[in-house]
Amino acid sequence: MTEQVIGVDLGGTNIKLGRYTREGECLAALKIATPQPSSPDPVIAEIVAAIRELDSDHEAIALGVGTPGPADVKGRIAKLAINLPGWVDVPLANNLEALIGLPTTVGNDANCAGLGEAWLGAGRHFQNWILLTLGTGVGGAIFINGELFVGHNGTAGELGLVTVDLNGPSCKSGNHGSLEQHVSAQAIRRRTGLEPRNLADKAAAGDGEAIAFWQQYGRELATGITSTVYVLAPEAVIIGGGICAACDFFLPTLKAEVERRVKPTSREGLQIAIAELGNQAGMAGAARLAWKSLAF
Repeated sequence: MTEQVIGVDLGGTNIKLGRYTREGECLAALKIATPQPSSPDPVIAEIVAAIRELDSDHEAIALGVGTPGPADVKGRIAKLAINLPGWVDVPLANNLEALIGLPTTVGNDANCAGLGEAWLGAGRHFQNWILLTLGTGVGGAIFINGELFVGHNGTAGELGLVTVDLNGPSCKSGNHGSLEQHVSAQAIRRRTGLEPRNLADKAAAGDGEAIAFWQQYGRELATGITSTVYVLAPEAVIIGGGICAACDFFLPTLKAEVERRVKPTSREGLQIAIAELGNQAGMAGAARLAWKSLAF
């Protein structure tokens, strides 16, 4: 029997699960709708049912789960999921272990996406780099000397919550003018009344207003990246998430703005690249989290 683990990527709309070997091969995958309302009990019940379907032969030896918010440093508790009701200090690992009998580790979904990219995607080429995930919100992950950095309490890497506008819109985190409130999908909807994919389609068709929007989007995204580059001086900034489907329209102005704002000595050799795993990154990274938890 090939050793395998299960990675679970919990999102507000869908839950993605995959069975992965130690080498990173995905043997099987499953996607289910996140129950609405997405409070802990029905979500956990759906995850358990999906695991039993995906691993009907009981071959998995561990479970990793990415959740949309910080986990505690031990990987046991989903401390807060801003966009999921009732997700405050949920002992997710204990609950799942009691229900399915597999050792379980919990991590932030953006950190899991970073682990996935570090394992199988764009991050494998670098030791010191950051990931920004552009979706419903904006997440982040930081890698230092090849290792995920989570801070002393597990909550580091919330790059979407850095302030870029002192008097900007408020967000559920309590901050005002955060990067997330400028470049997330929810911010795009608020500002334009359109979905990101619709704006990308309009830009592809030559619509001047849509093209101008994405150019400004790239400049605004660069303001958040600039602060991180000055603090960490990474080898690379990797950008993932669903909004990357429009990267052809915002990447040129993003790169130009970073070059304008960051002095050459702080961005020497800096690469700005697009993530490689798409919407599979979080699932793969959750599996990687499970494998790392089993390391002796």
